[in-house]
Order: sequence, then C-alpha cells, then structure tokens
Amino acid sequence: MSGKVTSVVFVGVGGQGILLASTIVARAAMLSGHQVKTNEVHGMAQRGGSVIAHVRYGAEVFSPTVPKGTADAFGALEQIEALRYAHYIASDGLAVVNAQSVVPVTVSSGAATYPKDVADRLGRAFKRLVYFDAGERAMELGNIRAANIVLLGALSRGLDLPQEAWVKAIESSVKEKQRDLNLRAFEIGRNIG
Repeated sequence: MSGKVTSVVFVGVGGQGILLASTIVARAAMLSGHQVKTNEVHGMAQRGGSVIAHVRYGAEVFSPTVPKGTADAFGALEQIEALRYAHYIASDGLAVVNAQSVVPVTVSSGAATYPKDVADRLGRAFKRLVYFDAGERAMELGNIRAANIVLLGALSRGLDLPQEAWVKAIESSVKEKQRDLNLRAFEIGRNIG
C-alpha cells in the first residue's frame, strides 16, 4: 500500500442518503485494508438542509477532514449543492453529480431564484464530470430512494477499491431485505459513464 491518502466528499441535502453512501465507502476501504477517517456535517439537515460528508483512506490517515482542492472523488446528490462545494475537488478529481434539483425554501418563497444554467456551471466547475439523473436510473428498480447507491456505483469507478469490498460493504450497511435492491443499484451506477 502506498502512502497516498484518497479523499472523497459527498454533498446533498438531508434525506438523500449521503451518510449511507459515505459509510459504504468507509467500509469498503476498511475491508481493503486501509485506515479510514470520516467526518460529516448534518446539524440542521434532517430533511432538506445541506449535508456534506468526508471520507479519507490510505495506509495512514491523520485527519478526517478533506482539505479544499484535494478531493479525488466528489459525489453530489443535488446539483446546486455540487456547485456550493465544488471547491473541495482536486483539479484532476472525478465529480459525479445527480441531475436533481431540490428547491430550497428561499426559492419557493420567492426570495431567490434557482439558476437555469446549472448544467453549464457544472461543466465549468468540474473537469472530469459524470452528470446524470440518478433518480431516473433508480426508478428502473422501482425505488427512487436507491439514487444514492446508483450515484455511488458511478463514483466507485474512480476509486481504487476492489469490487468484492464494495459488495461486502453494501451488504453490511443496509438491511437484509434491501440488499438485493442496493447491489443492483450499485451495478447500474458502475455501468454509467
């Protein structure tokens, strides 16, 4: 194992499954023999507020916090949250962004407007961008709540963890009755891009 530390950042809004996705990455890294540190901010994000989670793994990891501009992989379940936290990604990092809009209360109340050129902004913010509708792909399985795992599958292609570690991490992170759904969602994501 090299001395490199791999940094992953997930962003979205409360209720989208950011913490589950980060837990699965952390477990897959541990199962692969890495030291892992995690950090998440979800104080007011019970439902609809901003959520950010950091995962760092390698032979030796000293801090759970991903320094700005160093994330090797960046997964966003909401596109404006991707823009809000784009400063975390390294110049050569992989960004996987869900083409979903969660309209904040400031927009629904008329105090602000939601940008109409989000796709263009994302293209300018991320050099290596995989941009797709994870919810639509999850609906192929009949469950939009699997969008986070579809996105994780696409993101996993940019990480150096073996397939069997991902499978074991998913199996140990979800309820038994949801395992098959989540494994299939992960495979859908792995085949995107």
